[in-house]
Amino acid sequence: MALSAAAAWWFLPFVLPICLWVAWSDMATMKIPNKAVLALAAVFLVVGPLALPLEVWAWQWLHLAVVLAVGFVLNVAGGLGAGDAKFAAAAAPFVLSADIGVVLFLFGAATLAAFATHRLARALPPLRRRTAHWASWTHAKFPLGLALGPTLLFYLALAAVA
Repeated sequence: MALSAAAAWWFLPFVLPICLWVAWSDMATMKIPNKAVLALAAVFLVVGPLALPLEVWAWQWLHLAVVLAVGFVLNVAGGLGAGDAKFAAAAAPFVLSADIGVVLFLFGAATLAAFATHRLARALPPLRRRTAHWASWTHAKFPLGLALGPTLLFYLALAAVA
């Protein structure tokens, strides 16, 4: 079962500002706030039963547990930041099992686009001057929230127009 357009429309208005907050915060501070992660989980908790059949909504919480476990292992191995792992886990319940392949493709595309855009943006002096305080300009690692947030948004937007 793919995510219905109706369910995507239920989620989008609440998820949009959180995903933008995550991308912005990760670029500015190289951290995804726990408040953003909790807000995303709260959206699924409150809006999910309105958007999805109750049984589907309940089973979707398993996705959070699985992605959190995988994210924890990747974090310990140094492959992923803790905030990235927590945000991915909070986003996981929104993704139906039938759509995992689509989301992985979107994540790959969003990561490549975000990386290229971030590197281009940091090379533009006018933009760098306006955002000189952003930690991501000089940090050795890439702010993955810049790809994680848009991945969830693109997934919901595609489902909304399908």
